[in-house]
Amino acid sequence: MLTAQDPVTWEPRRIAVAGVTGSGKTTLATRLSHQLDLPYVEIDSLYHGPGWEPRPTFISDVEQFIAGDSWVIEWQYRAVRSQIVTRADTLLWLDLPTPVALRQLTRRTLRRRLGRLELWNGNIEPPLRTIFTDRDHILRWGFRTRNKLRDTVPALASQAPHLHIVRFTRHRDVEAWLRRVAPT
Repeated sequence: MLTAQDPVTWEPRRIAVAGVTGSGKTTLATRLSHQLDLPYVEIDSLYHGPGWEPRPTFISDVEQFIAGDSWVIEWQYRAVRSQIVTRADTLLWLDLPTPVALRQLTRRTLRRRLGRLELWNGNIEPPLRTIFTDRDHILRWGFRTRNKLRDTVPALASQAPHLHIVRFTRHRDVEAWLRRVAPT
């Protein structure tokens, strides 16, 4: 596994961005797409249909997207993780401290809910009061799953030796890495 300070000796062209809920996967993936001129799709938009129901074409939609020569996508949803890792050349792991990720998740959730922002396929964040009644409310989910990648991502090093895994533990490391991979 690489750190943000290690040299980038390859050209990242098929990038998966990993991290717990609220760590900034979508933000980083979007930035990479623009900076490296790579196609990007927000994986949540492929997964969530109207009414938050899973879309029946989710797996085939992801497989079609990652069949391309270059791309950026978030690495989540067990149903497609192995397919993404098989095709990816780079996995960027946002392993930020729990308080940072939870603070970002809370801000994001409040912004989306108070602004009634449409997310994917007509969905909006549920009322904030549902944090008390819905076990899977995004804030409860984020807290419950805050450590889910701590063992999963490091295990990929032996399972997918072709994959360049870069671990970020601070925002400034992400920024430094982005500066190093910027096209000249």
